Amino acid sequence: MRLRGRIQLTRRRVLSAGLALLAVVGIGTVTAVADTPQPVHEQDQFLSMPAAPGSTDQVRIDTSFFTTGTSPRPAVLLAHGFGGSKADEAGDARALARSGYAVLTWSARGFGHSTGQIGLDSMDGEVQDVKHLVDWLATRPEVQLDAPGDPRVGIAGASYGGAIALMAAAADPRIDAIAPQITWWDLPQALFPQNVQGGSPADGVFKKLWAGIFFTTGSAGDPTTGGKQSQPQNGPVGCGRFTPELCAMYNRVAAAGRPDADAVALLAKSSPASYASQIKVPTLVVQGQQDSLFPLDQGDEMAKAIAANGVPVSVDWFAGGHDGGQETSARVQSRVTAWFDRYLKKQQVSTGPAFRVTRTGGVDSTGFQAVLNGADADSYPGLNGTASRSVQLTGGQQTIANPPGGSPPAISTVPGLGALTQASQLGLGLSVDFPGQSANFDSAPLDGSLQLTGAPQVSITVHADRPDAVLFAKLYDLAPDGKTTLPEQLAAPLRVTGADAPGGRTVTIRLPAVDYSFPAGHKLRLTLSSTDLAYASPAEPATYQVAVAGPVTVPTDASLTPEAMTLPNRVWVLPLIAVAVAAALLLTGRRRRAVPPPDPELAEVPLVITGLSKRYKGAQDRYAVRDLSFTVQPGQVLGLLGPNGAGKTTTLRMLMGLIRPDEGEIRVFGHPVRPGAPVLSRVGAFVEGAGFLPHLSGRANLELYWRSTGRPAADAHLDEALEIADLGEALGRAVRTYSQGMRQRLAIAQAMLGLPDLLILDEPTNGLDPPQIREMREVMIRYAAAGRTVIVSSHLLSEVEQSCTHLVVMDRGRLVTAGEVGAIVGSGELLLVGTPAEYGPRQLADAAEKVAALAGIGEVEVVGHGLLVRLAGATPAELIAELVRLDVPVERAGPHRRLEDAFLSLIGGGAG
Repeated sequence: MRLRGRIQLTRRRVLSAGLALLAVVGIGTVTAVADTPQPVHEQDQFLSMPAAPGSTDQVRIDTSFFTTGTSPRPAVLLAHGFGGSKADEAGDARALARSGYAVLTWSARGFGHSTGQIGLDSMDGEVQDVKHLVDWLATRPEVQLDAPGDPRVGIAGASYGGAIALMAAAADPRIDAIAPQITWWDLPQALFPQNVQGGSPADGVFKKLWAGIFFTTGSAGDPTTGGKQSQPQNGPVGCGRFTPELCAMYNRVAAAGRPDADAVALLAKSSPASYASQIKVPTLVVQGQQDSLFPLDQGDEMAKAIAANGVPVSVDWFAGGHDGGQETSARVQSRVTAWFDRYLKKQQVSTGPAFRVTRTGGVDSTGFQAVLNGADADSYPGLNGTASRSVQLTGGQQTIANPPGGSPPAISTVPGLGALTQASQLGLGLSVDFPGQSANFDSAPLDGSLQLTGAPQVSITVHADRPDAVLFAKLYDLAPDGKTTLPEQLAAPLRVTGADAPGGRTVTIRLPAVDYSFPAGHKLRLTLSSTDLAYASPAEPATYQVAVAGPVTVPTDASLTPEAMTLPNRVWVLPLIAVAVAAALLLTGRRRRAVPPPDPELAEVPLVITGLSKRYKGAQDRYAVRDLSFTVQPGQVLGLLGPNGAGKTTTLRMLMGLIRPDEGEIRVFGHPVRPGAPVLSRVGAFVEGAGFLPHLSGRANLELYWRSTGRPAADAHLDEALEIADLGEALGRAVRTYSQGMRQRLAIAQAMLGLPDLLILDEPTNGLDPPQIREMREVMIRYAAAGRTVIVSSHLLSEVEQSCTHLVVMDRGRLVTAGEVGAIVGSGELLLVGTPAEYGPRQLADAAEKVAALAGIGEVEVVGHGLLVRLAGATPAELIAELVRLDVPVERAGPHRRLEDAFLSLIGGGAG
């Protein structure tokens, strides 16, 4: 565009002017720095653990050792979560190695490729393994020693890995610092919570859904036997990889619906709380606010007990946990690194505040994600806060019933559906309390905002027609318009014993620990429910009379202050930069639309990718995806192929709107893809390892998932998706009884709900045996047969060759080729000639010798009931004619260039 006047600016001149402007205001020079990651050496090996006393079984632990050099440095052990393996920690291990640590990861016994049985971080099992890993570190020249046999070492891990950090620190004085995250302190209290003051886990309420997920994951199969279940000798059926005593305990408790003394005693052996006085190392306690498995009270007891031993302890409540969450782990990882820098490297660095809590500060501009910020204090106040406020409740005595079998249950947290918890931050959480099964007690409207930090308490009176009354207490935020919000979707289970006494029993209960702000004009609502989906309610019907016996005490912490938002000097010139950029766009006449309009010509085309590129920060010279373009048509089953690092996962994440491309465009049915774009409702996606509630049937899992999306039930097309998945009568059975193949098909059925026009499947056949793989292939073909489109990413090339109609092959982020499977595989020079089964081996050998002597024929090999012939000038027709002349019966003939051969040739022999 040409402007009238004396000056005509080009984009380059505007940019130059902008850079000069930055220099004037003091930004300084602009320097291009190539960020080349330091190479990390990785050593994989199995380490044999000494056999336990009285046993001849030797456990082999699969390990990986990461370092960037040979000079001595502190070591860090990185432990994985339950159901994972050492592979989960590889990324963090490399980052810590580049920060100057020698890092050892391992697959705990019973997981990954390690042998042995799961003992839930027991002192006799997993803890002894860690001690031997420390012994091994002491022999490494790359590891700094404090004394012979005593390496300078810390341990970090989340959940299962966090517990082993605590247990190992109690058992091995050579451990110098730990950073446990979202883990348990008292396992009986975590799995059998009892929120009556003075109560014990022996009277706790069974956390059945989380316990079911926990134990079903460990019982799914033994990786050392190809995924088949192995039963311990003379042990109970269905133990999988668990020790027999743990498996028997779970079977016993799950059947009874409540703990027994032996169960509590057994789990106490795997509880750091039982060894609290022995943990005397600096400890960073990171606990999740969105965690109904190991909630904040577990971290609270942990922090208080360890601090009592006279060692440094810091507490971090972050916006995440086992129920999901938004906060990324980058901040926590940086804090863990700083913790080890201080207590392993002995550097004088800041490890952050003694207490930090992540808070929700409204909603971002998309309207779909909460904005997170932080507040911190110089000391940890505990769950009672530094102060408190009493809020009166009204409501009088109310009668509620526990229905037979505890069904239908109320809903608070649904393990495995963390989106519900995240939605609660936006006031959209799903919580259900049934009339007749719940009692409500409301406060007056608040005259000012109330910041709750900790665990509120309230006294209640309960009278029941049975000795025990099981209740679930929740503290809601009741808005003036009647909408209720359950902070973090948490409920406090409690069992009131002796409730059948005359006049009932009055007890003080502790409500869930949260950090939540009640706005002025809102009310507090205490709800007491007789049921909850996540917990075991009594099977027998019961009637309870409940009443509040005092105000609710709300803990606060006025010492918590918002984190300072320190802004660099350059931020103050951002308005000037914006003016320069706006001028450039104006002068060049280039206008950008926030969202390009739909393209009507592509309305029937499922996917068009044009010039797509993505590179991540710190990798300016290496793209994850670069200049990628291809089109997918209706009815196609497209295989997305490439070696590790080819960019397949990045491409799929951009396609699903999870990350934004740097350049290029993705259009689905003509609409540009953006995070939250409405057109994504026409896309279904399956990611390996979808979680299901094991005690619910397959059908109930799918129905619950669809309800959580908030879409009408009629739009689910549940029956059609189930017909394609072909699960038959298994739909009515509990998911815990499913085979791996059935779980995979159920997961695909979940992705098919709503019958999306475009279905994305990432490694759908992982962990399946050949018959199950064939069934999965038929599912994909049936789905696409109705004119819909399937994109499948898989490493099983032979399966892709049979199930896909088209291929896209990528390598190092770029498109190598795209087209029909037949065209890419091609005819090649190999011809496979099949003969009848009765044509014996000797006859085939004679035929091979005769064919090899023919002109234009290269090598000839007997393969099964046929001949594999390499042509060297002769045509296939000429070969067949010669075979007929030689009286060799030909049953079939065709090209034998496999997809694997084509794939390896396309990517240069399998590099990468």
